[in-house]
Amino acid sequence: MEYSPILHHLHAGPPSSPSPPSPSASSSSNHVRNKLFVLCIMLSLWVYMVYCCVGYCATIPTPAVSRSTTTSIITTSIITSITTTITGSEARRGGSLGAPRDLLNDDTEADSRGGGDDWDEGKDMGKDMGKTGLPLNGSDSESQRLPQAIIIGVKKGGTRALLEFLRAHPDIRAVGAEPHFFDRNYHKGLEWYRDLMPKTMEGQLTMEKTPSYYVTKEVPARIYNMSKHTKLIVVVRDPVTRAISDYTQTRSKKPDIPSFESLAFRNATPASGGGGGGVIDATWSAVQIGMYAKHLERWRRYFPAEQLLFVSGEQLISDPAGEMARVQDFLGLRQEVTDRHFHFDAAKGFPCLKRPEGNSKPHCLGKTKGRTHPNIDAAVVQRLREFYQPYNRKFYQMTGHNFGWD
Repeated sequence: MEYSPILHHLHAGPPSSPSPPSPSASSSSNHVRNKLFVLCIMLSLWVYMVYCCVGYCATIPTPAVSRSTTTSIITTSIITSITTTITGSEARRGGSLGAPRDLLNDDTEADSRGGGDDWDEGKDMGKDMGKTGLPLNGSDSESQRLPQAIIIGVKKGGTRALLEFLRAHPDIRAVGAEPHFFDRNYHKGLEWYRDLMPKTMEGQLTMEKTPSYYVTKEVPARIYNMSKHTKLIVVVRDPVTRAISDYTQTRSKKPDIPSFESLAFRNATPASGGGGGGVIDATWSAVQIGMYAKHLERWRRYFPAEQLLFVSGEQLISDPAGEMARVQDFLGLRQEVTDRHFHFDAAKGFPCLKRPEGNSKPHCLGKTKGRTHPNIDAAVVQRLREFYQPYNRKFYQMTGHNFGWD
């Protein structure tokens, strides 16, 4: 019998339906899809985190947003706030390192590196008071601003003490180290200078202090070009005592320097002891700084008298609360730093900072405070007083205040 495909098809019956996939194969496929889904979510989160960390979110204007977008922005703000807090803490910690310094014998070199260890808790006191002095609305309301007030001098006058007293005020934020922007680092530009400033909220005052500004010729014009409304503070001290203190500080670092008399006078002879012969060397920085009226003439070409405040270094010791009241008035601040913040150390003869509330230990000055001055011949001191007398009288006239140095 011949083979017929048709007959074969009829005898073979209907084709069988395909068998369903096994349960194990279906489960494996779902597992792969789940893994891919989780991987996509993780990748998206990672990209978003990188996006937020570089701070790009803050640079994009935000129009009307959906609920999911709002959640993302809030998350970004929290991350940015945490990063800002950590960075700010590290900066403050780094800025507080340095050798202990005196109240009136404040080392310029040490100040350039940062505030002294002796004032660390004083700085924390100012920071804590700032938290209660103004409402904190988060890092979004804070920004780095150029200083509205600067302590411009003078070296060995008490500038470090004044700065630390001011930092106890909740409305003041100040740089601990001396920036030396307007005399040494001006070429780096204002943005470099701004980056050194602490973050402040609206209503708070940004400050810095660099005592060499007062005697540097180029500085008045440079500060004026930054802002003609800048308020300037100068701490001054009896120019004779200041000169001897300046020399004492230098000698503590360079014991082999010549005597005070030989540096203060030109053509001084050993027999004269320096005071009986020779001419006072007005080019020596220790002498030149105390010619306050001469330096003030430059500043008055750019700034009116009402933008300059002269603080007595002597009064800052004997009556710190009184001098601080003058400074706070000048800066337009409420009277926060008062006699409650000071404790007089009878052993050292200088005021210490303390918290106005509670019984916390006052924070005084470093071991280098009160260096012993060398014995200067009375004739030398008298020659210096005679030299400074016309400058002092002119300074009293220019400032409208008699500091009583004559």
